[in-house]
Amino acid sequence: MDHVFGNADAPVTVLEYGDYQCPYCAGAAPVLRRLVEESDGQVRLVFRHFPLFEIHEYALTAALAAESTTAAGVFWDMHHVLFKKQDRLEDAFLRHYAEAVGADPELATGEAAQQFAPKVQEDYATGVASGIGGTPSLLINDAPYGGRIELAELRRATTLTLRRA
Repeated sequence: MDHVFGNADAPVTVLEYGDYQCPYCAGAAPVLRRLVEESDGQVRLVFRHFPLFEIHEYALTAALAAESTTAAGVFWDMHHVLFKKQDRLEDAFLRHYAEAVGADPELATGEAAQQFAPKVQEDYATGVASGIGGTPSLLINDAPYGGRIELAELRRATTLTLRRA
């Protein structure tokens, strides 16, 4: 199941493949959040995990920790915390963040977190199959977005998509 932020029935979907240790993803996160919040229900954000584990030591464990908060209904809270705190993604911090957002900290790391690996692997495989090679990668209604991840440009791109729909 995808993680959807905003109106689930919005006519425009911005799909992000992201990595919690990627500084560019951290920069994109508040822009994408604002885009959705200011869209009057016209834009939704879907997040899929694409941990660049070969270059980001904590990307995979952070993705598992984020997934661990789904059942508690606080995925997006954890999502935002992880980007804000991406310089502290060791296990002890991940457990603390999970507890702070209202999820079970015991599920956030270690063996318990491995139950969430299939979702992360599925997101990653879907990204690879779609030609994703880096993060953040955005698609707007399934079309690759190559512009800058700035609010004004994303508003223009999503407005154009709405007009074509």
